[in-house]
Amino acid sequence: MLQQTVQRIDELDAEAMGKARDRMDNLIKPPGSLGELELMAVRMAGITGNPRPRVGKRSVIVMAGDHGVIDEGVSAAAQEVTGQMLPAFVNGVAGIGVLARHAGAALTVVDIGVAGEVHVPGVLQRKVRPGTGNIAVGPAMNRDEAVAALEVGIAVAVDEIEQGSTLIALGDMGIGNTTPSSAILAVFGGYDVIDVTGRGTLINDEVLENKRQAVVRALEVNKPDRSDGVDVLAKVGGLEIAGLAGVILGCASRRVPVLVDGFITGAAALVAAAIAPVSKNYMFATHQSAEPGHGMMLGMLGLTPVLLAGMRLGEGTGAALVMHIIEAACRVLDEMITFHEAGVADMEEDKLLK
Repeated sequence: MLQQTVQRIDELDAEAMGKARDRMDNLIKPPGSLGELELMAVRMAGITGNPRPRVGKRSVIVMAGDHGVIDEGVSAAAQEVTGQMLPAFVNGVAGIGVLARHAGAALTVVDIGVAGEVHVPGVLQRKVRPGTGNIAVGPAMNRDEAVAALEVGIAVAVDEIEQGSTLIALGDMGIGNTTPSSAILAVFGGYDVIDVTGRGTLINDEVLENKRQAVVRALEVNKPDRSDGVDVLAKVGGLEIAGLAGVILGCASRRVPVLVDGFITGAAALVAAAIAPVSKNYMFATHQSAEPGHGMMLGMLGLTPVLLAGMRLGEGTGAALVMHIIEAACRVLDEMITFHEAGVADMEEDKLLK
């Protein structure tokens, strides 16, 4: 499934983008005056192949998984919190539940690797294994498990798309998951561990040092191959990160835009881009997290964040907020009229600017 999915990922539709750009430049406004909205709408045209794209049904997919590296004292929260949070997600009372509802988005929560048993109605049971290994002493998982987790994400994304979803946002839940995300960033970016390892949920100096040392040991012990995205994922990644990378690949293979949230989903985006570089074209960066390494991730992906709001909750909260803005960009392209349609086709750009 993974190989077939990657083979289906194609370049953006240049013809649709050209038509969208021509229409956008002739709408009753100075060219470029709506800034990033114009660029979003044109890229949406390239993604969907429709010169006048529209946003219909939308979905948020949250992947949940645990991490063996929690044994290194890298988090202020207990591992059990991962599973304990899931009822609040599906009942719509966690942050992503509220914001997904506000965005009019269906919320799908997937247990892809929670350490304990999960008996929560509404949570999809797709567990590949009950949490990863401790990356500070060995690999997170083996290669087959990494591929299986990627394929879980692909399958969930394709299922949402086949049910009519036109816009998909990524969300995560997993205590300790900023540690493997920092390791992934360090590998792909060649960065110093100190520069990419932040405080996550506002941990103190002692826990921060534990976290940095865990990442250092993870890279030394596992020696991930940065030229092989699956190898990096298997050795220093996470199950929910793998699932989210799979969602990205699944969306790209079906020409559906995918909204990247914060630091964890950014790590998933790096993995997806390493496996299928063209998949970057199908991603939108929704916000820049307060986590210091997130800006580095976005720079590597060539993505510009829509919001700078100091958010760091994860769960897909920033991505859910930006659903409204993506839809607005498409509505501008589709619903505004051109100078010709308005009967003012003789108004030239230089006259407008005066």
